[in-house]
Amino acid sequence: MWSVISRSSVSSLSTLPSINKFTSFSSKSPFPSPKLLHMASSSSNSNNNNNNNNNDDPDNASVSPSSAIDFLTLCHSLKTTKRAGWVKKDVQNPESIADHMYRMGLMALISSDMPGVNRDKCVKMAIVHDMAEAIVGDITPCDGISKMEKNRRESEALDHMCNLLGGGSRANEIHDLWMEYEEGASLEAKVVKDFDKLEMILQALEYEKEQGKDLEEFFQSTAGKFQTDIGKAWALEIASRRNKN
Repeated sequence: MWSVISRSSVSSLSTLPSINKFTSFSSKSPFPSPKLLHMASSSSNSNNNNNNNNNDDPDNASVSPSSAIDFLTLCHSLKTTKRAGWVKKDVQNPESIADHMYRMGLMALISSDMPGVNRDKCVKMAIVHDMAEAIVGDITPCDGISKMEKNRRESEALDHMCNLLGGGSRANEIHDLWMEYEEGASLEAKVVKDFDKLEMILQALEYEKEQGKDLEEFFQSTAGKFQTDIGKAWALEIASRRNKN
């Protein structure tokens, strides 16, 4: 599990040159193009005047149409960037980052009520937790990026995206959900982290059945790491179905 930088040490909004250095990662991973990043930065700068009112009032939930479309355009890369673990295993037509987050959201939506757990918050956290990968891509341990550096890059990217959205309560909510997930202390974060692992091994099982792959390493990487009752129960069900094949 990646280590987490505390809220107090998260850097302020980075400049475009700092964002652009994210594109220098290994060519084996499909990262967003510098053109996309330049477009996002240019759009953010052009909307500064429109967004000043939102930034002045942190409780303002209003997002301008221009900011909304700029933000959603940047998020498009979540739909086109393939999950790096599957790419490295030569899986055909591997899922995207957005595919992964969507099914995690469904997991939260259909999950049973759990004492002390806000299920709606889990749904939101699931669709936010990998959002920074719209800029930095899907960084994996084998990319040679330290845990601290990975978190720093993702924190800067998330700050950039929240600024692009125009600040205010919507951007603050996204930022807080992402930080809560990264810190992993709340009940909701523990549940969603289990969903993250569950979605991965369920997808691994599906690729094994569809493509005849041996993806044992993905199951081994999650063994004994589920923190919640629902995570353990669903993981056991997935393992049982795998053993029957």
